[in-house]
Amino acid sequence: MLQRRPIFPHVIEVNHQLEQVLGCNVYLVFDQDEWILIDIGYEETTPEILEMVRQLDFPFQRCKTLVATHADVDHIQGLAKAKSILKTTVSAHPLAAASLSVGDRLKTFALIEAQGIDLEMPPVEVETLLNDGDILTVGDLQLEVWLTPGHTDSQLSFRLGDLLFSGDNIYRDGCVGAIDAHHGSDLLKFIGSLKRIQASDVKWLLPSHGPVFRKDDALLQAAIERLERYCHRADFGTCAIDWPLMDQFEDEIARGVMPGDDPAERP
Repeated sequence: MLQRRPIFPHVIEVNHQLEQVLGCNVYLVFDQDEWILIDIGYEETTPEILEMVRQLDFPFQRCKTLVATHADVDHIQGLAKAKSILKTTVSAHPLAAASLSVGDRLKTFALIEAQGIDLEMPPVEVETLLNDGDILTVGDLQLEVWLTPGHTDSQLSFRLGDLLFSGDNIYRDGCVGAIDAHHGSDLLKFIGSLKRIQASDVKWLLPSHGPVFRKDDALLQAAIERLERYCHRADFGTCAIDWPLMDQFEDEIARGVMPGDDPAERP
């Protein structure tokens, strides 16, 4: 048997437990005789993760559910395998459930032809639909479900006391989850999610990638301001709400401004 190495009471993180990075952060939350996994990662690492769970003396039959923070392949490709082995259920937001049920390779980023990414995405049914404000219980623990869209349309976070399992919202270096209209990114909603996290009194953020870190309001504010600028730039295409340069260009064309002219001086 392995010795349990929780990062907080009732919380084990797989990469820390195994002292190696297998992929996205996978959190095992436990109390009394119940436990859940928040995300599972790629299918190829699922057997190693479940063997770790067994050696930590968590009975497979006491897994209450497998939780998907959102439906990106690097978080959920192993769900079908894990569900089959554990004989448990899957919980996710309704929009994630729609992609999971059909194994949507495009929206989950399993297939990105331009970058040579071509992964299997085994379909899996979601039994429990999670929405903002729902409570997910594990023993006597209560995890409050937050819908924090922006990275994807289905991104969920989970509050457990002073802890927030914050998904792909924000990382310790100030980066945020990939912004791409292809899988439901929305800059304005992303900003709203970051502001919600910033305004909360949680103390620790447990992201889906990289180190766990103390909530840093200045770090969050910098990310918010960066995304606010992106709303008015072409950098992320259709995720922007406008592009002021094109309004300026239209005005200059209408006024007969030519290259080399000072746009402010031409009538």
